[in-house]
Amino acid sequence: MNILMVLTSHDKLGDTGAKTGFWLEEFAAPYYVFQKAGAKITLTSPLGGQPPLDPKSDDPASQTESTIRFKSDSAAQATLANTRKLSDISTNDYDAVFYPGGHGPLWDLVNDKLSIALIEVMLEAGKPVAAVCHAPGVLRYVNNPDGTSVLKGKAVTGFTNSEEQAVGLSKVVPFLVEDMLKENGANYSKLADWQPHVVTDGLLITGQNPASSEPAAQALLKMLA
Repeated sequence: MNILMVLTSHDKLGDTGAKTGFWLEEFAAPYYVFQKAGAKITLTSPLGGQPPLDPKSDDPASQTESTIRFKSDSAAQATLANTRKLSDISTNDYDAVFYPGGHGPLWDLVNDKLSIALIEVMLEAGKPVAAVCHAPGVLRYVNNPDGTSVLKGKAVTGFTNSEEQAVGLSKVVPFLVEDMLKENGANYSKLADWQPHVVTDGLLITGQNPASSEPAAQALLKMLA
């Protein structure tokens, strides 16, 4: 079982001067779920190498069992520091793909032609695609072979407008994930802010927020089984 995890290479939070990147829990929790299941995990990003970590996800208040474990796991840290370039990835080598969130993907992966093509080819080949929190945003320009959005008519979830408002970035992000999913014809659902919520529809698995990353990874494993 080979699972590809795609991380952002973008580290600038709009024009605020603040840093962003991937959200640590949304990487670490699925990473250990996949590792425990015996999966071979490959990490990739548009630029390769060390992907930028959203500094807020490193705050004491944001720590979980999986993030604490990661901080003492030198092997996992070394793997993360050496992500492969997205341009070097062949979809034939993987059974599934998982996109951790963080605000970074809204600027690079959403518009990345290689990422878009990767998702389209995976879905076309009958392979599952999972994305959590802000990462469902990467589906914005992904289409079916007939040119329609892969989101049209699909049950999905993703970071809510109210969660974005709570972190004070509604006016900073290039678009609101909830609004975009609805505009693309998806059947969007959500639970209360910060509660875990995962939706599976066909080959698409989406999670609402950081707390949804572990159950989303488990949903992906269930589909592969």
